[in-house]
Amino acid sequence: MYAKYFKRVMDFFLSLMALIVLSPIFVLLIVVGAVAMKGNPFFVQPRPGKKDKEGNEKIFKLIKFRTMDNRKDEDGNLLPDDVRLNLYGKFLRSTSLDELPELINILKGDMAVIGPRPQLVRDMVFMSEYHRLRHTVRPGLSGLAQISGRNSIDWKNKLDIDLEYIENITFFGDWKIIFITIFKVFKREDVSMEGMETAEDYGDYLLRIGEFNEQEYNALQLEAKELLEMV
Repeated sequence: MYAKYFKRVMDFFLSLMALIVLSPIFVLLIVVGAVAMKGNPFFVQPRPGKKDKEGNEKIFKLIKFRTMDNRKDEDGNLLPDDVRLNLYGKFLRSTSLDELPELINILKGDMAVIGPRPQLVRDMVFMSEYHRLRHTVRPGLSGLAQISGRNSIDWKNKLDIDLEYIENITFFGDWKIIFITIFKVFKREDVSMEGMETAEDYGDYLLRIGEFNEQEYNALQLEAKELLEMV
């Protein structure tokens, strides 16, 4: 009953209250972000959401505060992520303030407060049908995998934990995750993978450990590109 009916109601009111209470911080970050990023402080990116009645993941536009600027090389190509991740961006990531605009996604119904984190479309195409069961619920601002290690645990464990969550969604379980998330945000734990400024894509991880060869990797990257072009 909670997962099917009451969870969405709770998500709506929690996100609405959070947006109202945090509105001064929200406005401040918009102004500072516009200066630090020399333009639009928001970052919008397609992400796979909850499956529709036909069993296809609904692609929605995730809203975050931008943490990387748009610096390019002399040929007009964006510089590597670790170069474009400036000090302000690192601050946003370490405090998880870059996630604040996702409250709008929750209000709209794209996301939930608690659920599996919405990964990239290019991550989704590498997932097995089993792991894509994570998309039978709305993705969350935080989730069981985030309080179990977030980016410090490997991909397989992270996806398995997401499935563990959706098998037993409860009111008290969600509030437990909310409180632990707040604690971890203040401690700034598990924000990045060891030795990496930004998290490694799932496909890159599978290629690195030998689960896919170059040909399979490139074919699935092309599939992800085609899905994005349809959005």
